Amino acid sequence: MFAARVSVEQVEEGSELAPRFDAQGLIPVVTTSAHDGVVLMLGYMNREALAKTIETGEAHYFSRSRQALWRKGATSGLVQKVVELRVDDDQDAVWLRVEVVGEASCHVGYRSCFYRSAPLGKPDGVVELTFEEKAKVFDPEEVYGDAPNPTQL
Repeated sequence: MFAARVSVEQVEEGSELAPRFDAQGLIPVVTTSAHDGVVLMLGYMNREALAKTIETGEAHYFSRSRQALWRKGATSGLVQKVVELRVDDDQDAVWLRVEVVGEASCHVGYRSCFYRSAPLGKPDGVVELTFEEKAKVFDPEEVYGDAPNPTQL
């Protein structure tokens, strides 16, 4: 499914998909809402996840914490239907524009995984985050139950 990377010209100006995966076999993926452009999440894909995303039209990722392939929404029902898949100029990053069944993409319950902001400038002491999303879209305990939190501390 993926072309071999032969030359800079082929990768940057050609029409073949020739992704560059990192040393762990992963490529970063920025996922945004197709409706309003909001950044929903940053994830990673391995070869299989990228191939399955292209084949099915639904977002698949590779979980670094679980070391496993996962289809977004398999447990939560918050499936990401891919509207558009793009690669950057040197094909080492992917951008997905998606429609989300259920309108949320964050396992914490918010619409976006980027639900907090940090003040800019040079604050003294610990930086205090501001919640930009005021309410959760769903209750993670109802959706995931006792499943372990996938976030690594």
